[in-house]
Amino acid sequence: MLDVLNDLLWGKILIALLITVGVGFTVASRFVQFRYFGRMFRILGASQAFQRDKHGHLSSFQALVLSVAGRVGGGNIAGVAVAITLGGPGAVFWMWVVGLMGMATSFLECTLAQTYKQAEPDGTYRGGPAHYIARGLGKNWKWMAGLYSALLLLTFGFGFTALQSYAVATSVGDAFGVPVYYSGIALALIVGMIIFGGVKRIARVAEVLVPIMAVGYLFLTAVVLALHAERLPDVIMLIVNSAFGLEPAVGGGIGAAILMGVKRGLFSNEAGLGSAPNVAAVAYVPHPANQGVVQAFSVFIDTMIICSSTAFIILLSGIYDPAGASDVGGVALTQAALADHIGDWGRSFVSVALVLFGFSTILYNYYLGENSLNYFSTENQNLFNGFRVAIICLVCWGATTDLGTVFGFADVTMGLLALVNLVALIALFKKGLRILKDFDGQIAAGIKQPIFDAKRFSDMNVDEAAWDLEPEDIQRLKEYSDKSATSGKQAQA
Repeated sequence: MLDVLNDLLWGKILIALLITVGVGFTVASRFVQFRYFGRMFRILGASQAFQRDKHGHLSSFQALVLSVAGRVGGGNIAGVAVAITLGGPGAVFWMWVVGLMGMATSFLECTLAQTYKQAEPDGTYRGGPAHYIARGLGKNWKWMAGLYSALLLLTFGFGFTALQSYAVATSVGDAFGVPVYYSGIALALIVGMIIFGGVKRIARVAEVLVPIMAVGYLFLTAVVLALHAERLPDVIMLIVNSAFGLEPAVGGGIGAAILMGVKRGLFSNEAGLGSAPNVAAVAYVPHPANQGVVQAFSVFIDTMIICSSTAFIILLSGIYDPAGASDVGGVALTQAALADHIGDWGRSFVSVALVLFGFSTILYNYYLGENSLNYFSTENQNLFNGFRVAIICLVCWGATTDLGTVFGFADVTMGLLALVNLVALIALFKKGLRILKDFDGQIAAGIKQPIFDAKRFSDMNVDEAAWDLEPEDIQRLKEYSDKSATSGKQAQA
């Protein structure tokens, strides 16, 4: 049953929808992910990116690192290895394509999440795909918002948590000989101590952990690339040729390369799944597109940098066999490849990196599961405490579960989740472009930091209480409106 559903979702439906949304919004937005690529760094370099408001909402930077913590996990180490094993080196090329187009998709969904965030009585925000479906599409679509929340709970709260736990336990067992059962118990205890502290504690841990683990992994990749610089062009050509079936006996041919590249690429960067918008929605930013730009950058970090690092480590090693004769696969392939480059301690390094990646992703997955429960109830604390206990148990269970079962379940639930979210994004396509047009217009008018005036978008059912403006912001928007009105009159004349 899992195989049939996977073939239907990933072989036909989702590839068409991902291309429609990714390519469609890229063209309609005039390549927003490339136009504002430099602005990604300027936004994160500005002091506002690290500021919270009076209610202590997450800053733009915290929302970025928390979403990167979720995107960067077992998919970047084990997932890339699986994609290369089953789809050949060409799968990496299609992961790149999915990543570049996914930057536009992530911009759209995270901008919508910010636009439709909801202010709570205590001054906090709630938001995500369930909210932009319910508020953006209207009352008749609330059933779809409820379906999305249920799928989010199944996919991230349960499926992906088990998958990350499996990847961590397997890696530790391969590198240090620790039985997976003991690894699962230790991981569950640490996770439990953090998730009972809420999202702010999770964000504080991610704010420190994510940059350290990412920089460390990239540094080791740089060492590998330096050792094999002369072979790098050949590996890039192997990836490109294999992507179009121009290399003999590589993986499962062009079909397998595309399928595995799209599937593992989406599993890794999550663009289109609607997961990152749950975090993006609660950040304190002056304009929805601001966080859209930042979240597009997180897709670039995940796919174009971290996933590429793993791919080059594997393909530059003497372990990988294009003919498929090697019996090493999954995370063990990445470990064996790194050991081939720098010695046996490379196995330990990959194991430690995977523990950190997987640990941060489990925390992120828990937050998404909690956010999905929030859509149904915000007051039942027994429900949330029960979910926390279930996550702790699931971490132990996932550590001892078969790889095929975990990946099969995660693929199906992820596919259904993406299906619902992508349909919603297509329906909200024009509204996303309208928000981007407002952002573009303010920048063209010379406003360095665009401000969102929710009153101008009241027809979109935006919660105006979630967008309090300071006096200086109101003055800047008045000047912008006056300029726009003058330009409009001149154009008519």
